[in-house]
Parts: sequence; C-alpha cells; structure tokens
Amino acid sequence: MSQLVSCRDVTKSYIRAKEQVDVLTGINLDIEEGDFLALMGPSGSGKTTLLNLIGGLDQPSSGSIEVGGVGLQDMSERALAKWRSENVGFIFQFYNLLPVLNAQRNVELPLLLTRLSRAQRQKNAQIALEIVGLEDRAKHKPGELSGGQQQRVAIARALVADPKLLVCDEPTGDLDRETADEILNLLEVLNRDHGKTIIMVTHDPKAAAHAQTTWQMDKGKLVAEVPA
Repeated sequence: MSQLVSCRDVTKSYIRAKEQVDVLTGINLDIEEGDFLALMGPSGSGKTTLLNLIGGLDQPSSGSIEVGGVGLQDMSERALAKWRSENVGFIFQFYNLLPVLNAQRNVELPLLLTRLSRAQRQKNAQIALEIVGLEDRAKHKPGELSGGQQQRVAIARALVADPKLLVCDEPTGDLDRETADEILNLLEVLNRDHGKTIIMVTHDPKAAAHAQTTWQMDKGKLVAEVPA
C-alpha cells in the first residue's frame, strides 16, 4: 500500500489572553492508504486539532502535512477549500444536517460546489444513500429519522464526492451502544469494501477496537501505538 498521509514535525499553537497555548508539539505520523486509524486520548490532548489539520480545516503553526502527495501547510484558504471538497469527507458527532431538507438533498449539498448536473447530483446522492442502507428514507427530513439514521445520512453526505479520506470526530458519541456498533460496522465496510482511508477520533475503546491501528495522544503528542 502507498502512503496517503504524512505529518512531519507538526505543531499547532494559539494565542489566548496574550499567552501562547501549545496544542500540538512535534507530531510525526504516517498513514497508509486503506488504513482505519483511531486517535484516542483525554480531552485536550490534541486529537481533534490533529484531525482538523489532516482534513484541511486548519493549518499547522509549523511543520508539514501531505495528503496524497499534496502539501497542505502553504495553501491559501480558497485552495484548501477546493482541495477539501474533492478529497475529504467529514463525519461529526452531531450530524449537522439541515432540518428543512430531506435526506437526499442533505447528501447532495457537497456536490453543489461542483459542475455536476442536477441529474448527476441526484444519482450520486442515491448511490451514497444505497451504500449506507437508507435509499428508502431519501425523502425523509432529519426530524423524521432516528439518531442512527441521521448519522448514516451524514456518512452518505461524506461519501457523495467519492473522497480519498474520511475524517470522523467522535462519530458515535451521541448514539446508544447498539446504534454505535451499527455505525462502526458501516465504517468498517467502507474501509474494507470501498477502500476508504479512515481517521477517527474517539474516547471509546470499543469504538477504537474497530480500527486497524490505534494511536494514543496526550498533551499534544503521540505517545504510543496501541497493539491491535
């Protein structure tokens, strides 16, 4: 397998009340194409910050991040936004669905930034909903769906542009155990059968057990790779 993500000497700092707060210090991480990686650690350990940097939602204070051979650290915000839309699918703890739109239209949203025709957008959204097993709920609005179904719609939205990388921030944090396991099993299928590289932040050891690789973070550093 080829390497998809490479982080070298990555740091991230913020200024709060005129003081510098170091969130990440000296991160070095390689992720192979087709991996399913979990990042674990206590709150404030830097997991989500690292996830956001790899997903192109933010840029490092220093160091380099390459995804698919493309360096993210020197991109303009506009270039980074275009790159994200073509290469990364985002799945969050809270589903971020628009309540006035049905499932089909919510899934189509990322494609509005492309030049695809309306018919092609609809077709791609239908395929994504089929992959997550919700083709029969395409016309339902979020308020008419369970939490697990809403997360499946969010996953379909993340898939609709056929990204190389899925980044998941506590994707089961708002779900009961049974529903969480269903979502995690779906992520495994996307990784195994559809070739998606997945990076998942989680506090839950049972969720991390679904990943192929697990790294522990603490105080802004990768401290240990957890044996499978």
